[in-house]
Amino acid sequence: MSEFENATTEGPRGDSLRTATAARAKGEPRFPGGPAADPAGSHHERRIRSFQPRRSRVTAGQADALQRLWPVWGLDIDGLRTLDLDGMFGGLPVVLEIGFGMGEATAQMAAADPATGILAVDVHTPGQGNLLGLAEREGLSNVRVANGDAIILLREMLPPASLDGLRVYFPDPWPKKRHHKRRLIQPEFLTLAASRMKPGAVLHCATDWEPYAEQMLDVLSAHPDLENTQEDGGYAPRPAFRPLTRFEGQGLDKGHVVHDLLFRRRGA
Repeated sequence: MSEFENATTEGPRGDSLRTATAARAKGEPRFPGGPAADPAGSHHERRIRSFQPRRSRVTAGQADALQRLWPVWGLDIDGLRTLDLDGMFGGLPVVLEIGFGMGEATAQMAAADPATGILAVDVHTPGQGNLLGLAEREGLSNVRVANGDAIILLREMLPPASLDGLRVYFPDPWPKKRHHKRRLIQPEFLTLAASRMKPGAVLHCATDWEPYAEQMLDVLSAHPDLENTQEDGGYAPRPAFRPLTRFEGQGLDKGHVVHDLLFRRRGA
């Protein structure tokens, strides 16, 4: 059963949506015209994934946003086409954000910097709906929401040197040693990411998991296409443009230390 078929609804429109769900034939998409359950299907190789899809409740508001706004501001990562970022964002410089959770921080950054387009990628359906709803309510025309595997997006759908920045905030740390191979920030990923970044573009990572921060610093510092923006070669202070999220605040209350890493793409 897909995440969409398994989703429930609540709120003032819940009864009508539940009736529609009950009337839907088995296997029919949960949100017709919305994000696909497996957009890349079987036409790309199977490999170890750095993300774990989560099943959780889709509210009535999120469902409404997915159904109405996905055809306008959403896209499935199918790996079958090259994206026209200039056309998609009206010529704005574009930053790719991998993993945006419920989208609150993404919406704040988009509102604070309307001259930058944000292509936000996640596989979490409630978060996709929530970010679409936030974008509509706040009039954010510089946000697009992508559904699926960011590796396929980078490798198959983005041209070389097309990104003005890349953000990876609080990726899954995969804390068990046997799962470290699932961590996103690895040399192979950095090579791919750097190839899609313009010279001078900044890769910004943040994590509250100390061992992962240390690994990030090691692999980023060792990569030939990237250079640390910090003269001392260490972590960076949290930039003012990265909002303090509720998740991060909860971690800080528990004594967690958040590390930011900002590395620039080498080149002319």
